Amino acid sequence: MDGDQIIKLTSKDGDAYEVPIKVAKMSKLVIETLGGDDAFDDDDDDDQEAIEVPLPNVSSPVLEKVIAYCKHYQEEEMTPIQTPLKSSKLEELVQQWYADFVKVPKNMLFDLVAAANFMDIKPLLDLTCLAVSIMIKGKSAGELREMFNISPEFSPEEEPQATS
Repeated sequence: MDGDQIIKLTSKDGDAYEVPIKVAKMSKLVIETLGGDDAFDDDDDDDQEAIEVPLPNVSSPVLEKVIAYCKHYQEEEMTPIQTPLKSSKLEELVQQWYADFVKVPKNMLFDLVAAANFMDIKPLLDLTCLAVSIMIKGKSAGELREMFNISPEFSPEEEPQATS
């Protein structure tokens, strides 16, 4: 049965996480890796071992957060993010659980954006990008350079382009 099948998601650290197929299918990458949506229609594979999907771009701590998001999403779908944004407060745009979910250190947030993009989980990508956009809103160029570790120095080749 589709709902009982388990998928093993393996992080780049080699840690494997067993998740229900319903949770794993939030990732279009997982669906495509396993042969598309039709690959899950067989009812005669109840005794089959968990299928493993390697995620070489996702670390274990990030994958744990992604799985937590996907599990919660199955219980309570996130309110779609309306644009233009009516507020710069996450709590006014999505449910409290989702607002709290992205209250993480900056590097973890950036890793979640990258994982959501790599795994092709649109609602998670929307949420994490929203959190980044709120974080950078109103920041000066210098503050953004510091936040994203961008050097204000230009190479000799870049200097003429920057000043013209």
